[in-house]
Amino acid sequence: MQVELGRTGLTVTRLGLGLAPIGGLYADVSEHQARQTVDRAWDRGVRLFDTAPFYGYGRSELRSGEALRDRDGHVLSTKVGRVLERQDAGDTDSDVWVGVDPAVRPVFDFSAAGVRRSFEDSLRRLGRDRVDVVHLHDPDDHLEQAVAEAYPELVRLRDEGLITAIGAGANSVDVLAYLVERIDLDVVLMAGRYTLLDRSGTDLLDRAADRGVAVVAAGVFNSGILADPRPGSTFDYAAADEELLNRALRLKQLAEEHGVPLRAAAVQFPLRHPAVAAVLVGLRSPEEVDDAADMIEAAVPDELWAAIA
Repeated sequence: MQVELGRTGLTVTRLGLGLAPIGGLYADVSEHQARQTVDRAWDRGVRLFDTAPFYGYGRSELRSGEALRDRDGHVLSTKVGRVLERQDAGDTDSDVWVGVDPAVRPVFDFSAAGVRRSFEDSLRRLGRDRVDVVHLHDPDDHLEQAVAEAYPELVRLRDEGLITAIGAGANSVDVLAYLVERIDLDVVLMAGRYTLLDRSGTDLLDRAADRGVAVVAAGVFNSGILADPRPGSTFDYAAADEELLNRALRLKQLAEEHGVPLRAAAVQFPLRHPAVAAVLVGLRSPEEVDDAADMIEAAVPDELWAAIA
């Protein structure tokens, strides 16, 4: 099933593939497995794909560009706000990215020149002459420059026919709300702030709906706890406290009482808000793709949503 992505003229599937994991997020992924993952997503009908220069320091864009190069009828988004600089080889941020080029470093740059350079570098890695959606990526500490310099440069890229839609992606509701109030965004990519455990993005979603801004909801598992709640589970990439774990376990119990895996409820929950066009799930193997596709297609009874509410 495809739906309109707000007012962009683009259509997307309700499930999108987040391409950070195939760049080596927390664990290395081989070229073969990365290609299999994208291929399986395509075979399961996924037509929304999201990458960024930051993901594997260019690795994700290279791999996704190769996998999608000769395919039509999909939407691809990437991001600006970091440029990749070559430096003397040294320690990488090994806690986050595994298998990356040790001589490459991402550097924040929301200047007009930095945005243009980042975008042109992305086109080369992706093997494309244009991209559907470009997001301002994590502008938390650069908001004034993102509004004054980066956004106008994205407008110029759109006027030149090099992109279709302008978006912003962040974990912070406050950051996205700041941008929605000040610039004319087409899309917001909000990570982890409208889930079964965290509804802090509700007001932003309401505002986006009023303004015709499409929302793509990412981080639907809150980094793991909503996929498999148990002692040691993570919430926003840190160990979940006892209160959060107990809430997640209660949600799991409710879901199972209605014959539904918690993962299905977690993936489908954001789609119940009218502003949310799609959910984005980061996956690193064909098996994970199959599971996500099965979960978004699973029947969830209204009684479960009422119990969760």
